[in-house]
Amino acid sequence: MRDFYIFFTTFLLLAVLIGCKKDPASPNNPIVPSAQWVQTNGPYGGQVRTFATSGTNLFAGTGLGGVFLSTNNGTSWTGVNSGAPSFFSVHTLAMSGNNLFAGTLDYGVYLTTNNGASWTSVNAGLPNTMTVWALAVSGTNLFAGTNGSGVYRTTNNGTTWTAINSGLTTLEVTALAVSGTNLFAGTWGGVFRSTDNGTSWTAAGFTNAYVGDLAVSGTNLFAGTNGSGVYRTTNNGTTWTAINSGLTTLGVNALAVSGTNLFAGTNGGVYRTSNNGASWAQVNLGLEDMFVGAFAVSGTNLFAGTQSRGVFLSTNGGTNWAAVNDGMIGAWVDDLVVNAGNLYAAGGTVFRSSNNGMSWTAPILTFSGAKVYSLAAIGNNLFAGSLGRGAFLSIDNGANWAAVNNGLPTYVYSLTTSGNNVFAGTPAGVFLSSDYGMNWAAVNNGLPAPFIYALAVNGNDLFVGAWATVNTGAGVYHSTNNGTNWTAAGLTSLNVFALAISGTNLFAGTNPGGVFLSTNSGSSWVPVNSGLGNMYVISLALAGTSLFAGTNDGVFLSVNNGASWTAVSSGLPAFTSVRSLGVSGTNLFAGTTSGLWRHPL
Repeated sequence: MRDFYIFFTTFLLLAVLIGCKKDPASPNNPIVPSAQWVQTNGPYGGQVRTFATSGTNLFAGTGLGGVFLSTNNGTSWTGVNSGAPSFFSVHTLAMSGNNLFAGTLDYGVYLTTNNGASWTSVNAGLPNTMTVWALAVSGTNLFAGTNGSGVYRTTNNGTTWTAINSGLTTLEVTALAVSGTNLFAGTWGGVFRSTDNGTSWTAAGFTNAYVGDLAVSGTNLFAGTNGSGVYRTTNNGTTWTAINSGLTTLGVNALAVSGTNLFAGTNGGVYRTSNNGASWAQVNLGLEDMFVGAFAVSGTNLFAGTQSRGVFLSTNGGTNWAAVNDGMIGAWVDDLVVNAGNLYAAGGTVFRSSNNGMSWTAPILTFSGAKVYSLAAIGNNLFAGSLGRGAFLSIDNGANWAAVNNGLPTYVYSLTTSGNNVFAGTPAGVFLSSDYGMNWAAVNNGLPAPFIYALAVNGNDLFVGAWATVNTGAGVYHSTNNGTNWTAAGLTSLNVFALAISGTNLFAGTNPGGVFLSTNSGSSWVPVNSGLGNMYVISLALAGTSLFAGTNDGVFLSVNNGASWTAVSSGLPAFTSVRSLGVSGTNLFAGTTSGLWRHPL
């Protein structure tokens, strides 16, 4: 319903997809995985795109984890996806009596009549591989807003669908709302209105605006837009008024009405107005992810769905928020590190497991306005790099944290350590701290200023993998003096997201070139991609002489330095993007966009 959220999700994936920042030391014998992948019991959270309520049931549709159900106001969640595709990316949910409908990415509409215990496809009449961004119910009519095919209607709970696009000049339909006998469609080209259940449409404002969500309150219709804030009409779209006083973030993803309050979920948190938009105030206390893309109202409870940290609950009109994610297994896991017998996962915040992922602590690093993205350790010192708040240090296994940002940019994409040195990859190159993060200095002589997404250390050799919006600055760079000087080390026409070192072998994971191998510190490279089924390599890890590559479509294994690869993705959902890999004991872990998975070695 509010899914220009999807646009930002796609942009984020393209802008900040990175790989494993370090590879664990391991013995020299090859290790081959057996059995299949099993999802660990956490970390909790992830991308929540939509909600639906029915009595005491609260349903949450997620980016890659399907649908979750809570019967206790979010205190605990259970996945309810039997019969759904393994890649169940849910953009919108709608209740009609006892029927719950899910609009999905590529799979059209699914229906459950038993609260998610089982799902069936209800797509007759919809185009194949249809993406449904919005659903709305009006009497016996169910309407679906689609990606590029306009609006469809069913009068028999999805048994058959009919296109209803007469007068609809923009077919990217991202929001739907019902107000009396009026049906409104928010599109990439403004708002359209129908008074005959979609048989015909007329333009009703914002012909050049991207409308992400619509909300109705009495005679007021509100539209949230991408970049222009919120608009209100009191005459069914004949005229509109901008209502943005105090709304300092104009990218509006979601709207919700609760009593006399209207809430806007934005790229900068939640805003509230009690006077129909005449003035707005931020209400973000306790909210740990500022990208809010969905709301649900249940009595006095207000739920917010976020980009990476799952669900937050407010019981006082948004004044205070608390995470309510237990059991919602689906957090994006961007990095992994093993230290002092603990496995740490960067999943928006930092999670810790002391039993190989069988159980996890509650988030142990939480703060507003940023996402934990990278991890590293020296002895008992654990470092976390974030997107927006720099770096943090814990000296007690994550029980307490302190910001360590003096001289460091606010975005930290990668971290690694060598002796007492900590290196941070940032949008402004590489930064070094020799005092456990208390002070940082740029070490970029000879290094262009691209985004540094990968770091690897081998003795006195420090390598970085760089990404650039243009080819200039991309590739691998090499330093033998802790970054004081750098030289280009090849692959300058490719973006490098992951590095791994095994003896004299240096591996680089790239996009779109797959894996490359250098045996001479980057002086020359050869592609090693035979059998590699996906050339977008995001992460690399070593276990003995076994090399694992995490790609945009699962995990691949090579036991001969990349000469040949075999897919080892059994048990993972289809099209899983593997953002990080790590080895702990006898297990290989994969951090993905649908949670953390474990594979025995």
